[in-house]
Amino acid sequence: MSFAASLTQTSPVRHGRIGRIALWTLQLALAGMFLLAGSSKLLGAAEMVALFDAIGVGQWFRYVTGLIEVSSAIALLVPSLAVFGALALLATMLGAVATHLFIVGGSPAMPAILLLGSAVVWERRHQLFGEQQTAR
Repeated sequence: MSFAASLTQTSPVRHGRIGRIALWTLQLALAGMFLLAGSSKLLGAAEMVALFDAIGVGQWFRYVTGLIEVSSAIALLVPSLAVFGALALLATMLGAVATHLFIVGGSPAMPAILLLGSAVVWERRHQLFGEQQTAR
């Protein structure tokens, strides 16, 4: 096999130890934040009740959102489920940013930051379709 031919073949990406540690640190931080946020919704914190009153859909939506956040946070801690938890959180935070921008007002900064953090899904995208991650 020639040198040029070996450069064009794909090989599995081997994330370094620092990359894996950084990804898991981000996932742990996100899981903690979403566990807190989801728990405050499920436990009926006054601020959350008021926020969902302002949205105008009903308090059932607070419970659904809290369940999504808590279950997705737990999924972030399970390697085989992390990508699915991140996807659910990505969709949830897109909705939260839109809600702040168009319905309740106020700063969408925190949901936007959590939305960016939920981009863990990009790093774990190879898990979605059972593909082996490759580098060219």
